[in-house]
Amino acid sequence: MIVVSDASPLINLVIIGHLNVLQQLYGRVIVPQAVYDEVVIKGAGQPGAMEVAQADWIDIKPITNRPLVTSIEGELDKGESEAIVLAVELKATLLLIDDQKGRVVANRLGVNSIGLLGVLIKAKHEGMVTAVASLMDELRSKAGFWIADDLYYHILQVAGEEQ
Repeated sequence: MIVVSDASPLINLVIIGHLNVLQQLYGRVIVPQAVYDEVVIKGAGQPGAMEVAQADWIDIKPITNRPLVTSIEGELDKGESEAIVLAVELKATLLLIDDQKGRVVANRLGVNSIGLLGVLIKAKHEGMVTAVASLMDELRSKAGFWIADDLYYHILQVAGEEQ
């Protein structure tokens, strides 16, 4: 399984103390240079920088299709653009990306994607986390991660945690 990630899932999982879920679910995760730079270099001293730099299960791979990156950078930031292009180049099984526009572009290019909340649901179903509700609450309060109320309750239903 080839899994490529954008910065948001990495950073937000670090903030709530669950970056290891990615390793447990997928083994290895690949990021393009722009995502690594965003999290580790530009994000030095911020949540995620040290953890991503030290994670030996996160690989950095260069992208080769610069014209494709350029063509989608008008819609997305550099990290998202490179993550999508890397997923295309590697024929990745899955792209981890939270940005809705990014998911639309990925889909348009034939890339399967999942957001952080989808990762948490999968982790719950695999028995790696006990409750998604508390993790979503932490994402909201600690990371400032925006989750619409209707989506929050939908995720609870899918995770089997309806209240």
